Amino acid sequence: MPLHHAVLALLTQRPNHGYELKARFEEAIGPQWGGLNIGHLYQILERLVRDGYVSRSQVTQTDRPDKNLYTLTEAGRTELNTWATSAWVRVGGFRDELFLKLLGAVALGPHALTTLIEAQRQTYLSELAGLARQRRAHAAEPLVAVLIDAAIAHTKADLGLLDSASAHLAPLAAAQDAQAPQRSQPQGSGGTDTTGDDSGRRGRRSESA
Repeated sequence: MPLHHAVLALLTQRPNHGYELKARFEEAIGPQWGGLNIGHLYQILERLVRDGYVSRSQVTQTDRPDKNLYTLTEAGRTELNTWATSAWVRVGGFRDELFLKLLGAVALGPHALTTLIEAQRQTYLSELAGLARQRRAHAAEPLVAVLIDAAIAHTKADLGLLDSASAHLAPLAAAQDAQAPQRSQPQGSGGTDTTGDDSGRRGRRSESA
């Protein structure tokens, strides 16, 4: 459920309400992904609350209806870390979940980004080895061979993309980490308050609803 995890990634920075999450998602992902339907987003948030990955609180407003504020829980951070640092295996199409994984890993900081990129690199190398075996087995079948060649070329391009991702996103991940010095490393899950009430996050809640 990649969109669910993308929402968790956005909530690592601060609690948000629904429309703010929609705007931040579309800004972070860009026009290639397309807009995020607000009804679908609220369905996602309902599921995340039900699963215990996000908590919901109501904020009273004097001049407009009350709003729901969503906060990442410790269980949600653990789920995000597991998803964002594991290799993605393509199951079809080119709306690559890898890009959303990069969003999640950057939100978690440099360690998570490095872990994801290296895991993904090994996955691509394994795919290339399997494709080479298929290419030899189907050498006498021109159309199949062309399709396998295309898969090999795409996978090689994906390997090159990992180098680009590392170069371009490492500074962003470091900046995210610097903004949240209280964040614990993925291996040490003890003690970090992910309810959004710790002093490190209070300074990042200045955005209005």
